[in-house]
Amino acid sequence: MQVIPITYPIDFDASSLFVGEQVVAIGDFDGVHMGHQEVIGRALRTAKKLGLPTAIMTFHPHPRAVMGQDKYVDLLTPMRKKMEMFASLGVSHTYIVTFDASLMRLSPEEFVDQVLHRLGVDSVICGFDFTFGYQGKGNPDTLCELSHGKFSVEVVRPFHMDGEKVSSTLIRESLQQGDIDTVTRLLGRPYSISGIVVDGAKRGRTIGFPTANLQLDESYVVPTNGVYAIKASLKGETYKGVMNIGIKPTFTTGELKPSFEAHLFDFSDQIYGEHMSVELIAFLRPERKFSSIDELVAQIKQDAELAKQKL
Repeated sequence: MQVIPITYPIDFDASSLFVGEQVVAIGDFDGVHMGHQEVIGRALRTAKKLGLPTAIMTFHPHPRAVMGQDKYVDLLTPMRKKMEMFASLGVSHTYIVTFDASLMRLSPEEFVDQVLHRLGVDSVICGFDFTFGYQGKGNPDTLCELSHGKFSVEVVRPFHMDGEKVSSTLIRESLQQGDIDTVTRLLGRPYSISGIVVDGAKRGRTIGFPTANLQLDESYVVPTNGVYAIKASLKGETYKGVMNIGIKPTFTTGELKPSFEAHLFDFSDQIYGEHMSVELIAFLRPERKFSSIDELVAQIKQDAELAKQKL
């Protein structure tokens, strides 16, 4: 998949922009959840029918973060992960549009005339709640009007599962509630985080449960503090285990930034500096403070057994 960065004003003389007629799915797509996959799937089917390449137009940083909504600095799918998923779905190229003050000030008319028309799009696929242009004044109806017949617009209706509308907001809320089953169902896959294994306090090995301390490589939406059953991918292999996300109240006080400590079953290799990806399979329990190390060890053993059942 070809990745094409775009910053407004756009240099249309750049050779990377010479794609020609194309079908473009447009949106932020944070999470690439089942609803987003429906939009992208529609674009892929339309492109196949027309014999054209399929493109995605997405935005970075998240538009809501630029507009002051701080919680959107953290993402369900940071850009690298998002690109991996787009490629796996069969998209031929992706435009990553820098969302800054210049782009934000464009009126809906200017966005269509100066971006979409000039890219030569044949069809635009968007979700029912897509907005664009200054203060989000443009919507799918506006997009149809402003196309002036130069490109078609297909609007994908809300995607529901078990009576709930699938949305990034619902997934974020479910992560904060420890409702991993709902997160997995709405995403169509387990929620994952990744990073580099770094040196830690090494307390785990002294109590018989060595842990890999993960330093996240992107600004992920962090799930609620607690213990999770996980699958970890490391050096081309997959391992089962448990992960504690939280502030380790048994050992520390006043810590606000969560740590990510994974204990992998039947694993004892030195992996400092290695990249590890972790899928959250099940939420086992909230994080809590223990009155003694022995009590903590007994609970970790219970957590491990429960995790093995879940996995």
